[in-house]
Amino acid sequence: MTASAREIQAVDASEQADRIAAAVSAVPGVVALHGGMFGEVGTYLPGRRVPGVRLGLGFTEIHVSISFEAPVRETANRVRAAVAAIVPGPVDVTVEDVIPLTPAVPVEWDARERQ
Repeated sequence: MTASAREIQAVDASEQADRIAAAVSAVPGVVALHGGMFGEVGTYLPGRRVPGVRLGLGFTEIHVSISFEAPVRETANRVRAAVAAIVPGPVDVTVEDVIPLTPAVPVEWDARERQ
């Protein structure tokens, strides 16, 4: 029994999406792949989704969150190069968010201190 063309494409897309996600995550300065404001950016596969990686016909989109200290343009270029080594065609990189070095800590404020 042979696999259908659709099943082969799903396996290829799954392997590519996983390889791309791993390569992007290994780029210095990348904190995480980003699924977009409403979770709309991703590769949808049977039973799962790879957020931040959109594989199109002849193009690839990558959406990431980067560290505050990472240079934006240089990090995006490194992401583009890492993905271009895996898939042919143009690679568009979007930096969706910049993550601070330390998480914001809520400050307790007492109105009596201002008087």
